[in-house]
Amino acid sequence: MYVKKSLGQHFLRSERALTTIRDGADPKGDDIVLEIGPGEGVLTKILLAFAGKVVAVEKDDQLFESLKQKFSNEIESKKLDLVHGDILEFDPNLLKFYRDFTYKLVANIPYNITGAILEKFLSADYQPERIVLLVQKEVAERVVAKGAKESILSISVKVYGKPKYIETVKAGSFVPAPKVDSAILLIEGISKDFFAKFSEVAFFKLLRTGFGSKRKKLSSNLAKIYPKLEILNTFELLGLNENSRAEDVSPETWQKLAEKLCV
Repeated sequence: MYVKKSLGQHFLRSERALTTIRDGADPKGDDIVLEIGPGEGVLTKILLAFAGKVVAVEKDDQLFESLKQKFSNEIESKKLDLVHGDILEFDPNLLKFYRDFTYKLVANIPYNITGAILEKFLSADYQPERIVLLVQKEVAERVVAKGAKESILSISVKVYGKPKYIETVKAGSFVPAPKVDSAILLIEGISKDFFAKFSEVAFFKLLRTGFGSKRKKLSSNLAKIYPKLEILNTFELLGLNENSRAEDVSPETWQKLAEKLCV
């Protein structure tokens, strides 16, 4: 089997996981699905059977050529658009040329670019309607804050949509098997409504500062960029304990903090 380790390739073999990913994406006849890293085309074939159109972006030269041959009929009929390139350089706005409404993002992605992909597509001007990713189990748990402690990653996802841990996928479900288990992560209800009263840039400056020193209180971290008295007054107004740490603060409270401080 052809595997390029530099691209973090692990090919999914579990029929159950493939079906669960399809169900999470819920592709319909009028949907556009953007698939990242189709690899050998196992998931692509399933998506093509349900979606109106699939746009698949493959970086690997050899896999791209193989996919071109495997799906030559679907490419010719315009059911599949196969793009040779790096997803981190792909412009989501290109998808607007297909239809006026949104798209769905589906991917079994290399662990090392999970954060970059989430940031790219969640913050994009043209956001997907929903995202279904096969990611490292630990990352999926962090995103949904399974231990009830938030992180920059979990808040950064939750301000755009609602993440849900769907299912664990064991390492043995892949060839070659990765060293850790994976999980199917669904993010739905994606929008930028959270930022109605302040800018994304100002919010993420607030968030990064708040998490700046994990052992410090949130109020102490925020004092690096805001007057201490203003912070304490805001905490009191919101009923937020001045000894709270960033990881204890919900997305809803972060939004209220931003409405008061990011002006």
